[in-house]
Amino acid sequence: MPHHHAYNRLGSGGAGGGGTPSPPASPRRSPRTQRRGGKAGGAKGAAMGAPRAIAQRMAWMLLSLFLRRQAIFLFTPLLYVAAMLFYMGTVSLESVPHIISRSAPGSVYRSPKLYERLRNDMDADNSSDGLATVWKHSFKGGGWRPCLDTSTDVLPDSNGYIFVEANGGLNQQRTSICNAVAVAGYLNATLVIPKFHYHSIWKDPSKFSEIYEEDHFISTLKNEVHVVDKIPEFIMERFGHNMSNVFNFKIKAWSSIQYYKDAVLPKLAEEKLIRISPFANRLSFDAPSAVQRLRCLANFKALRFSNPIATLAENLVSRMKERSVDNNGKYIAVHLRFEEDMVAFSCCIFNGGDEEKQDMNAARERGWRGKFTKRGRVIRPGAIRMNGKCPLTPLEVGLMLRGMGFNNNTAIYLASGKIYKAEKNMVPLLEMFPLLQTKETLASAEELAPFKNYSSRMASIDYSVCLHSEVFVTTQGGNFPHFLIGHRRYLYDGHSKTIKPDKRKLALLFDNPTIGWKSLKRQLLIMRAQSDAKGIEMKRPNESIYTYPCPHCMCRSNRTEVSRSLSAR
Repeated sequence: MPHHHAYNRLGSGGAGGGGTPSPPASPRRSPRTQRRGGKAGGAKGAAMGAPRAIAQRMAWMLLSLFLRRQAIFLFTPLLYVAAMLFYMGTVSLESVPHIISRSAPGSVYRSPKLYERLRNDMDADNSSDGLATVWKHSFKGGGWRPCLDTSTDVLPDSNGYIFVEANGGLNQQRTSICNAVAVAGYLNATLVIPKFHYHSIWKDPSKFSEIYEEDHFISTLKNEVHVVDKIPEFIMERFGHNMSNVFNFKIKAWSSIQYYKDAVLPKLAEEKLIRISPFANRLSFDAPSAVQRLRCLANFKALRFSNPIATLAENLVSRMKERSVDNNGKYIAVHLRFEEDMVAFSCCIFNGGDEEKQDMNAARERGWRGKFTKRGRVIRPGAIRMNGKCPLTPLEVGLMLRGMGFNNNTAIYLASGKIYKAEKNMVPLLEMFPLLQTKETLASAEELAPFKNYSSRMASIDYSVCLHSEVFVTTQGGNFPHFLIGHRRYLYDGHSKTIKPDKRKLALLFDNPTIGWKSLKRQLLIMRAQSDAKGIEMKRPNESIYTYPCPHCMCRSNRTEVSRSLSAR
């Protein structure tokens, strides 16, 4: 019977059959080198192919060695560098393109060159009357009117006395006063006239009664909040006539009014006198309507500048109107922040060269010792400028206002401290606006003498003149413009009548070396219109009621009332 073998799909393993086949042996060398002499080759072919076969064999062995040891990955960069060096040696240096380095955007102060280039076109375009056309935004749903009526109710007995220290400059102190009125009224406490904390920066020892009318303040609030000018003797006796023995609350910034009720009121009822120091920004922007109403009442009605300040300010306003008779008594007020400390703090670079650099380094070290020289701190002046953080120079303010359509017959009141290098930096602004005035040029030395060495009193004069201008221009943030914008809204039917420029866009415009006058003016007129459109704004959460008095401090008025109000001016 014949023997049948089983079918193996993988094939036979050899003579023994049945076992797993071994893989075939690797060839000893490349098939390409296994050339044998045949019928066509002969002895002559073998003799000619021997050298070539040896060279190929050596190259293959070397490549195999590299591949097995992965050495090729080490030699590849060296081969690349060698090839590049060989190539560069064959190229003429004259054919290599030159790389032109350009300074980073904003790192060069280009405004002086822009002014020089555009001045002739600007002077030729002097016919527009910006003051007559600046505010054209229509009142949607009507304007706003003040509607703060004082109460006639008799106040209940007080829960105790609150003594606060108002720190900071003029308007930071104003914040403290108004917030203290709101807290005292909410807790049914008696507010002692706040004490102004002397600060090494402002260096103003003025008391409350030297800046504000104390009697008017107390009488305006008499049916709203208990207010006294000093702590009664019988209360001070309990503390040994020493304020350091009085419990001092250290309250976190932006605390809610509920915190005062929960934490402060029990201690007030127990001690009958408490102290809160410092008090600036110690009350949240958002609060119940009753609290907001007290803030409004204090800011817009109870706080009135003292008679010496108010009298001089009224005279300066009259003199500004006389100088702007061609514009029906309308003038522009500009809050310019280009004092040495502001320029130093900004870390921006202008065109003062090494002298400016030395001045700024010294000013930074005086005011903020070590703050700007910490290890690892990187200051990029160009990025600061393009981000809109540099203070506008007098020249840039002039360029902006002329581009916004205000001609050189426009009267301008400049509210400012001592301008850095004023003898140089003020020249172009005066060329563009020769009717520019300051409190120092409007008032005599004798008139200014009682206020000269008191920064808060001088700021009060600037505040008053700016308040009654047709246009207010803010060039930098801070408490001064924030309070003024809100106060102007309260006076002018809810419209701030304020130009608040987009400083990022200004930086781009002033950094453009090819922009023409018509193009610049078109962009600036758009910016002016945007300020007009944003003149009336409602307070939103986490915004200051002192900047946005609508709707807590004002009521809606219909279009007839608004038209009557506008025509009366």
